[in-house]
Amino acid sequence: MGASIQGLRGRGLGRALVSALLLLGAAAANGAGPTGYKQGSGGTLVDGAAGPNGATGKSGIRRCDKPFGAVTVVEPQSYVMQALSRRGLQSPTSLIRLMVQQSNCFIVVDRGMGMQNLMQERDLAASGELRAGSNLGGGQMMAADYVLTPTVVFSEDDAGAVGAAVSGVISRHNPLLGSVASGLKFQEAQTSMMLTDARSGIQVAAAEGSTRKADLQLSTSLLGTRAGGTVGGYGKTNEGKIIAAALLDNFNNVVEVVRGDNSLQRNVGTLRDETARKITSGAVFNEGDIVAPKIANVRLLSGPADSAEPLATLSKSEDLVVIGTEQNGYLNVQSGTAAGWVRKVLLTRR
Repeated sequence: MGASIQGLRGRGLGRALVSALLLLGAAAANGAGPTGYKQGSGGTLVDGAAGPNGATGKSGIRRCDKPFGAVTVVEPQSYVMQALSRRGLQSPTSLIRLMVQQSNCFIVVDRGMGMQNLMQERDLAASGELRAGSNLGGGQMMAADYVLTPTVVFSEDDAGAVGAAVSGVISRHNPLLGSVASGLKFQEAQTSMMLTDARSGIQVAAAEGSTRKADLQLSTSLLGTRAGGTVGGYGKTNEGKIIAAALLDNFNNVVEVVRGDNSLQRNVGTLRDETARKITSGAVFNEGDIVAPKIANVRLLSGPADSAEPLATLSKSEDLVVIGTEQNGYLNVQSGTAAGWVRKVLLTRR
């Protein structure tokens, strides 16, 4: 065995392949095929659904009692997308977003293709095309606390001889897998996930790993004929399934990093809390912004209420600086002569 394995890529790889095939044999003995799935079934390790009421699915995703923050999953770089496309796979972002939402460890905010449709709705609202009272506009979107970036890199090396080298070893444990092993081709897929703080731009967590998976040249009698139409095509091929499994492992490792560091956990509600929150749309002003009255003779008040004492009357062209947060529909501003409160709807950004 040692001589055969050394003829491949070193003893470490040989031992890994032998162990992997022995595990596949155990799976087959329990009614699952060599890929760890029931014969004739499709899908990946990531399945089920998720929503405000909880998640379903039998995958090995790490679960959290409450979210650690909001995250957006970005599209991989173009070279990754090209490599995936050559293997009949689409972007993994939809699959990863399903993982994230099922885990309940982060709230997913959409910054992908769905964002374009969101902005289209806001453009319609701004143009006056939507119904009155639609409550769609500024100040309603949840900010992303983190950006999650996935990467998949393929090794183009063909290690097809691996199966033949270990076939004799496996045959002693499982004759069926021993005969299958001689027809295996192995390819390495290296995956990684980077979690970056959206405010500081600092990378706060990273997970990387590589996996080797058999490109099984098996008959349909062994694997079945149903391909399984899962997200992005990741349940249709063994290659797609193992990439999904590797990304799942990456995500689980990222979750453990954030779970173990309180400084990385942001103050957000549950998914149910956040979706149920009713926020009135409107302009958003931050401290330091320069604003001005939309009309002349706007009152500068001593407090955030119509009944507060007037301090001054502002002209339409008078510049004001926002110096505090909004209260009761009023903004705390500083004029050239006094500080006070003005109704937000009467102000526009300079």
